[in-house]
Amino acid sequence: MSHPRIHPRQLAALTLIITLSLSVLTQAASLPDPEQRGPLSVGVTTTLLVDHGRTDEGTQGPRTLMTEIWYPATEVAKDMPPNDMMNFFAKGTNPIVLAVVKQAFNSDLVEVQKTFKNYAVRDAPILDGKYPLILFSHGNGGMRSQNAYWCEHLASHGYIVMAPDHTGNSCITTIDGKPIIYNTSDREGAAKARPLDISFLIDSMDRMNKGGDSRFFGRVEMDKIGVGGHSFGGYTSIAVASSDDRVKAIVPMAGVMSENSSQTCPALVLVATEDDTIGEERNQEIRDYYDTITAEKYLVEFKNGGHYSFSEMYQFNPAFGDGCGEGKRITDGTAITYVDMDTAYTMTNGYSTAFLGKILKGQDDYAAYLKDNHNEKELTLKSAPEQK
Repeated sequence: MSHPRIHPRQLAALTLIITLSLSVLTQAASLPDPEQRGPLSVGVTTTLLVDHGRTDEGTQGPRTLMTEIWYPATEVAKDMPPNDMMNFFAKGTNPIVLAVVKQAFNSDLVEVQKTFKNYAVRDAPILDGKYPLILFSHGNGGMRSQNAYWCEHLASHGYIVMAPDHTGNSCITTIDGKPIIYNTSDREGAAKARPLDISFLIDSMDRMNKGGDSRFFGRVEMDKIGVGGHSFGGYTSIAVASSDDRVKAIVPMAGVMSENSSQTCPALVLVATEDDTIGEERNQEIRDYYDTITAEKYLVEFKNGGHYSFSEMYQFNPAFGDGCGEGKRITDGTAITYVDMDTAYTMTNGYSTAFLGKILKGQDDYAAYLKDNHNEKELTLKSAPEQK
């Protein structure tokens, strides 16, 4: 019996198809679970960045930003102790810092320090490679470390993450040994300064990447930039995307810029149904903003989430309310036990990692994760991944 012969061109085409198929399967198998800590060790460092092109209304000096940077670290970090939480607060040496945090969050930093979970290693050597850049903007009266869980999670998946204290709008920051407390009377000024702060940080990392800081020299993919933020930081992320075309993806959490906002930047929008801080009207503005986006978009809504479910408030004061512990629903006034910390962090990290991986790294196999609701008890999901 004779067998049909395969033409060399047919054989080449068949070989190509098999190769591409294996490549896709290999990529899918190699992508880490976005909900779990990534395969890389994480370092963290603090740096003071000064924008001599702007005058700070509060200090009357150049705009100065205390900034935290999380990044992939070498294997040496595995044998080093994790960061001491007090490093985020001037090492706990200033009693004013302790007093302000106590008043703002009803938290004793000395006690919080004993149980605070983070795994980044202070000033560990950076791992060779090139990584996308993520910026994080804290909430009104918040601080650069308020979403440390999110920042170090992304770093473990191969990102460099920068988060500033927005001076004057941070709960408290320390510059040159001087504590600068949150200015409650200048929200308008903060709204103008915040997007400029994030763009300045992008400029600063660009200089570091070009040799201004040997640690980050050649380490950053400056064409792959995302911005996340909580509450006022959510507003900030959208404002930056509207004014700085270097930003390719945003992750606003429990906050939105409802006017003059970008509708063309891919977005993962996070909202808490029972958010008592911004209320139902502002929550609806977030949903309405999502509807206007013409780029790839996803909306993840936490049915039993409150405003602080996206933050480290669980660790500072687990009974704080409005997302942590217990409270009353804004939707019907009944009692609520808010979504627990592990679920809130796992789902926030999971969708963020998959979204940023797909948009910034071209990890298209995360599309399947993004289309699925991974906790139907706690989440409502909307997606429009094919929009352009």
